[in-house]
Amino acid sequence: MNGKARIDHMKYLEGMEIISHEIYDAVLKEMNGYRPEHYGDSDVMRALEHESCSVDDFKVLLSPAAGKYLEQLAKRAKLEKDKHFGNSVNVFTPLYISNYCENYCIYCGFNCHNRIHRAKLNGAEIEREMQAIAATGLEEILILTGESRSMSDVNYIGEACKIGRKYFKNVGVEIYPINSDEYAFLHSCGADYVTVFQETYDSDEYEKLHLSGHKRIFPYRFNAQERALIGGMRGVGFAALLGLGDFRRDALATGLHAYMLQRKYPWAEISFSCPRLRPIISNSDDDMSFSLSSDSETVGERQLLQAMCAYRIFMPFAAMTLSTRERAGFRDHAVAIAATRISAGVDTGIGSHSDDTATGDNQFEIADGRTVDEIYSALCSHGMQPVMNDYVYV
Repeated sequence: MNGKARIDHMKYLEGMEIISHEIYDAVLKEMNGYRPEHYGDSDVMRALEHESCSVDDFKVLLSPAAGKYLEQLAKRAKLEKDKHFGNSVNVFTPLYISNYCENYCIYCGFNCHNRIHRAKLNGAEIEREMQAIAATGLEEILILTGESRSMSDVNYIGEACKIGRKYFKNVGVEIYPINSDEYAFLHSCGADYVTVFQETYDSDEYEKLHLSGHKRIFPYRFNAQERALIGGMRGVGFAALLGLGDFRRDALATGLHAYMLQRKYPWAEISFSCPRLRPIISNSDDDMSFSLSSDSETVGERQLLQAMCAYRIFMPFAAMTLSTRERAGFRDHAVAIAATRISAGVDTGIGSHSDDTATGDNQFEIADGRTVDEIYSALCSHGMQPVMNDYVYV
């Protein structure tokens, strides 16, 4: 498919629900006007002295200047985390039930042109996987699919949520964006929260990275969390895949998106995920040889921790998840400072938790393959309290 034939990434497709763009417009305006290099040492010290963190302070804390004060940022973030979450850390695991995808996203191992082994679990296989996971002591599960309505339709995902509710106290979904009535259906099936990665909030970069499929439609994906709340979901998660675009601008937009949505829906439970790019299997015939632009700033562990600390200081009540994309030592360190949720016993393949389930290829490489017991022990050894579930349904 040549560039001229590609659909307009800013225009909704038939069947996509259109809601208000007030938050969309406000977030992109702030992001496009953000100049992180304009801040200096005095701005950083002033922002850290403020009792609460304003939008302007948040911009400062994401700047290169603030990177020189990472220790001070970490101390302030830990203070906020301890104040609102104590030493507790929620432990969960993701379960990939299908890796079929209809999108061509050149940085993703599931993309439709990639020649990987595809698989989709049926109901019995999903149940066996969930039984195996529940046997480890976990009480929360995040259900994931590739982005394919034809292979993983909403009814299929709903059935997975119903099975999940049999074994887990808390069920989340990380799937392709859908309309509010479809989110309401999944909620009725047992889903509690929805996580959506915007990937990058830079619409120009987004267009270059998402070449075909429904995911190419930038504003529809942007408004997914609000549609989920309209559909009755208790919580929504936000993330940019740091490293695709300018990570400081993407982190700013992620934080502002969450902040503005919570102001509009004050009852919503907000969470952040903090993923960085990881290596993938890439063997498509027309591979676009994805690479970062030469002027992109590398997102190392220091930069990632800076973004996490800025999120924590800006929205101290928000939950924060740190992915197995990161190495074990960094994850153990970060949950003591800013993160409040950690995954354990993770495999990004399809059907990998029980012995008799067919497997499909992984979406990306993980860096922390520790079991649930190993994560539990590591948290305890660092003075943290692992929590499997903090909800009581009456």
